[in-house]
Amino acid sequence: MDFVIGVLIVAVGLILSIALHEIGHLVPAKKFGVKVPQYMVGFGRTLWSRTVNGTEYGFKALPLGGYVRMVGMYPPARAGAARTRRDGRPTMIEEARSAALEEIEPGEEHRAFYRLSVPKKLVVMLGGPTMNLLISAVLLGAVVTGLGMGQYTATLGTVQQCLPSDPDATECAAEDPAAPGAQAGLRPGDEIVAWAGTPVDGWADVTAAIAANGTGPAAVEVLRDGAPATVSVTPVLAERPVLAEDGTVAVDADGDEVTEMRPYVGIGPTFELVRQPVTAVPGLVWSTFTGTVEVVLTLPQRLVDVAQAAFGTEERDPSVVGLIGVGRFAGEIASLDGEGYGVAERSADMLSLLVSLNMALFVFNLVPLLPLDGGHIAGALWEGARRQVARWRHAPDPGPVDTARLLPATYVVVALMLGMSVLLAYADIVRPISLTG
Repeated sequence: MDFVIGVLIVAVGLILSIALHEIGHLVPAKKFGVKVPQYMVGFGRTLWSRTVNGTEYGFKALPLGGYVRMVGMYPPARAGAARTRRDGRPTMIEEARSAALEEIEPGEEHRAFYRLSVPKKLVVMLGGPTMNLLISAVLLGAVVTGLGMGQYTATLGTVQQCLPSDPDATECAAEDPAAPGAQAGLRPGDEIVAWAGTPVDGWADVTAAIAANGTGPAAVEVLRDGAPATVSVTPVLAERPVLAEDGTVAVDADGDEVTEMRPYVGIGPTFELVRQPVTAVPGLVWSTFTGTVEVVLTLPQRLVDVAQAAFGTEERDPSVVGLIGVGRFAGEIASLDGEGYGVAERSADMLSLLVSLNMALFVFNLVPLLPLDGGHIAGALWEGARRQVARWRHAPDPGPVDTARLLPATYVVVALMLGMSVLLAYADIVRPISLTG
């Protein structure tokens, strides 16, 4: 039941994100006088709708997207443009133009989208993605300032009792020497305040102080049950794995773990939510944005990797999942039973999932291809550039860009997006990614 509740939570969050995305288009469009016959969340059969001030608002059966239908998205054909096929029937492009203009009544010609100025077109088309960016930023701010970010703290979670002679051993043998931390009397729950005279504020400071002090005796100041205490710890040199920048164990060209000799104490930190100041939010939003851009820019290769994992034996790329995979993540977050993983931790992870989804919607919708918002944005920018060049040359206004001519390429993009969705759905079923490993 918890798994199902988690899936429902993220589903509702996604539907609300889509609805707000479309509101980002709807509000400026109506403000600028564009005729908007429909605002719909979902596709397929209409479940509920109501018409207010000439716009039908409603929900459809498949909540996999949404749309705001604005009349006049495509301008009329220019003089000399081919409008019919050899058999006399209208061309596909001409049919699209006619459909875009058929709801314009006499006297409403000024309400067509294509008649907007370039700046107004940009505001309308950027409104949707910008809404997703704002949702992502607000939710991320709520997480990091209200709930906190998961961090390794200076409070000890584990204290190793011995230095096992057998690296595969799970228990201490009688001949194994005591680990330095246990020998010094450190205990789980001790909060390290200073190491060898160096104040520490977080686990990174602890590991840095241990490395800086080497294997010499170190006076370690701790808070134990709220009371200060000092113990003397003498680290030993031990072979330890080298960590890569992403926190995983580094491997060499042969796939073997990279290790090095360094001071070792035998202690481990706790992992807790730590609230951040509001000033940390812009940097975190930027890092989320740049990380998402990197994924989108390398999406073709990542999809190839997904296909190889789905139909072969390759490892699955965890950075690209479909809606089924997102639902699985939400279910695991809601149902995971772990010590120290309570309501706050679940809420932070669930909101972080919605942060990632909205940032993905923001970035992906800016790809300059129709039918994505970025395709219309690119068309508006090209229209503005052409008009500016015409003004410089004192030439006639070239008029709006005829984006209807890009319909054949649009259908190819739609087919590719459908293929991507099917591939990710299949991969999420046969080679799923789990948050629990």
